[in-house]
Parts: sequence; C-alpha cells; structure tokens
Amino acid sequence: DVSKKGGSSSSSSSNNEEGELRWESEDVGHVENTFWPKEMTSLDFRGPGGIMCVGKAYTICDATPLKEENELLHEGPFSEMRTELGVQENGMRFRIKLDYSIIEEDSVSTAPPLHLRTLTVCRETLDGYWPNPADNEILEEGDDDSEEGKSEVRRRNQEEITAALFGPPGAAGGLYDPPPVGSEERAADNYMMLDFEGGATVLLPHRLDQHHDGDETEEGGSSSGWVTSLDWTPGRIRYQVDRKVMGGTKLKGLRTLELSEVQGADADRYRPKDGGENMRQ
Repeated sequence: DVSKKGGSSSSSSSNNEEGELRWESEDVGHVENTFWPKEMTSLDFRGPGGIMCVGKAYTICDATPLKEENELLHEGPFSEMRTELGVQENGMRFRIKLDYSIIEEDSVSTAPPLHLRTLTVCRETLDGYWPNPADNEILEEGDDDSEEGKSEVRRRNQEEITAALFGPPGAAGGLYDPPPVGSEERAADNYMMLDFEGGATVLLPHRLDQHHDGDETEEGGSSSGWVTSLDWTPGRIRYQVDRKVMGGTKLKGLRTLELSEVQGADADRYRPKDGGENMRQ
C-alpha cells in the first residue's frame, strides 16, 4: 500500500475502497516519530550523533536511552533508535527510514538488542508535486484529472523520474560494492537485503546487538560494527551510500558515511572485486 504526503510517496498504510487514507491504530505512533534530535548544531555532524552529509547523500539519527539517568549523550544502551538514509539527485530523492526498538522479552537484559520495528521507503520529487508514473500523459478531451491514475503534471525529465522511482525493483547486479558485514553466521542472523521499485537495493540490519561481540579490525572484518547501504540510480550516475556505525553501546555513532559514484552504464565494468572492504580514510 502507498501513502502520499507533500511531494513524496512512501510505503506504510492502507486505503479503503473510496481511496481515503487510513492508518492502522498501531501505526499512528510510528508516523509521529521523528528521526532527528529536537535541537541540532554544527557539532552534531561530527559523527558521534549519527548525523552527516557527504556529496549527494545524508543520514540522520535519534535514539532514546534505555536508562533515563544515562549522562552520556550519544552512548547507549538504547530502548529505541531511528535512522534515515537518503540520496538526492536530478530533482528526486530516495530515502529509507528505519525504526528500531527493544522487545518486551529482552527488557530484562542490561544491553538488549534492538529489532527493526518499521521500514518506510520515501520516493520524492522536489518540485512540490507527488511523483506519479502517469505524469506527462496526454489527457483526452473530457477526462477528469482528479480520477485515479490521471495527472496534469508535466515535467521535462518525466521518463527519468518514472524509471528512477517506479521502474523494475532492484539495482542491476545487486549492490554495486557490497560492504563487509562480518561472518556468514552474523550476516544470516542480523541482516536482510531488499529490492525496491526504481532500481534500488537496500542492505540493512534487522537486529542490532548492543553488546560487544568482537574486536574491530583495520581490514573491516569487525563483528561489532553495523552498516546500512542504499544503491540507487536516479539518472546517468549510480550512487551507493553506506552508513557505517560503531558496535556495542556506541552504535549510534558513525564510523563513516561513504558514497560511491559511477556511471550507471559502466557499473559492471568498474565493480569492485575486493570482496567487500571499507574505504580508506
């Protein structure tokens, strides 16, 4: 199901037969959640707060400490954590919103794991109109543009918008540069990969352990850090952004925000063959 707000279309609601948007009661709180702190300063973009911009990509984060008396601003363990990752280019933006929370049966633990509660995908055009694959279609005389599927919006790059937001699901060949995620067991237990319309692929952890389960290595073989990746091609350039964070109770803090750019037509030719490594700093 698709809900639309402002100039975006995002997944996570239902429509009745009359087309009226109705949120399920358990989803209302999710919609009201914010993914950024109430106050932000330039210092929040230094990494520990999980907020950063690089090139055409950005990420934001907010978290709720498990214990109210926690005096460390950016260190857990946390009872909730919300992160957002997006790329903006060619008058469009594709972003994902990840909402994590502990579950009741784990609440007795001193550092319970965070589980993915909701995933929201937002496909947006930045001209103030909702993206619609029917845009630029010629309305016949007598047609009512208010009817479902009809649109009077006209854009120069509508073909690119339709392909980048509503085209076949999944990035060609999967992630352009798969990041290191640790052992095969850890990948199977904690990660999932999803393909979305518009030629996008997302790698994300659905479970975030908040205890240290291994030492980090310079080669990126850490079993204690986490990564979320978005691969999307909104035009000639293919982008992959990797949100890499610390492990343990410091999982809110960014280790790096990495952005790869390659001509979409040449992606297979220049695809990295290193088996998944972190970018050199």
